[in-house]
Amino acid sequence: MMKLNRPNRKARTLTVAAGALALVTLLGACNTIEGFGRDTERAGEAVQDKAK
Repeated sequence: MMKLNRPNRKARTLTVAAGALALVTLLGACNTIEGFGRDTERAGEAVQDKAK
């Protein structure tokens, strides 16, 4: 019977670790993007106030 090419334990662990790191980075970026959106909104409101 043929053996299937399965990733070894080290490769699988590395893949899971890389995925976890990517997930943590993306979740941290959500907070950063939210703050950027608030700053942009405030800047837009300031421009609107000056235009009145």
